[in-house]
Amino acid sequence: MNFLIRPSHKLAHTGRAAQPGQRATVVGAAAMLSLFLAACGQRASVPVEQEPDAGPFESLLTTGVWSDLSHDFSADTLYWPTADGFSHTEDFAGMTDKGYYYSSYRIGSSEHGGTHLDAPVHFAEDRHSTDAIPLNRLIGPGAVINVSARAATNADYQVGIEDIRQWERKHGVLPDGAIVLFNTGWHRRWPDAQRYLGTAERGEQAVAKLHFPGIDPQLAQWLIDQRSIAAVGIDTASIDYGQSTQFMTHRILFEQNIPGFENVANLDALPATGALIVALPMKIRGGSGGPLRIVAWVPKP
Repeated sequence: MNFLIRPSHKLAHTGRAAQPGQRATVVGAAAMLSLFLAACGQRASVPVEQEPDAGPFESLLTTGVWSDLSHDFSADTLYWPTADGFSHTEDFAGMTDKGYYYSSYRIGSSEHGGTHLDAPVHFAEDRHSTDAIPLNRLIGPGAVINVSARAATNADYQVGIEDIRQWERKHGVLPDGAIVLFNTGWHRRWPDAQRYLGTAERGEQAVAKLHFPGIDPQLAQWLIDQRSIAAVGIDTASIDYGQSTQFMTHRILFEQNIPGFENVANLDALPATGALIVALPMKIRGGSGGPLRIVAWVPKP
């Protein structure tokens, strides 16, 4: 079985001069990813008289835990003020005339609501659509940048270059292929629209009232020029802050085919380094985004 995931693969140009000992510690995630790939490529053959065991996946089960970073989809799911919400309509639920239980529902949703993927083509023509994003941009070592203390006093906070530099002084340079997740503390406000979005109003007039943190466009450009990341994610409704009108962070990152994950949940459960992030969207052909199930494998202390 062949995989296209290469944890050390260089994803973008970097202008930095790497120095020994400056790379962030991602041993747990890198080792776990290597083990995962090796195990998936192995053809198991278990004699009938032998009890099957976890084999190469044993470490996955015993040395770490999985954390769900996704909000569920329901009538409470938050969407952009101009987007339609989530619908879940019953076709049938109950006992059939043949005597067994059966249920089936129809769902409806904007691509961009709840925990979701922004594909690069969302803001950059001819860039990756949802189905075309390589797996090595959706699976990789996590780097969690916690700015929740600063964002708590400024709903319009924009994560900047200095936030990354402070993180790197403690943890080392962002690893190549990192999925960089920004913890603003906003996930704790879900699903209260007033506290999470800045307004509970709907419609075009509500967009000007949005207030939540995002990623500064200068940091977006710096990540392209100075680092080699796979993707970014944030626990707010947009990688651009709520008051943005030009969406420059989207435009800068997406032009380089760096996707974004929005409305990420439960980031307090992740360490700054060491987690393995797996972010798999609904595979919509030609999509500009889609619902996302994002999880993290976190090594036990």
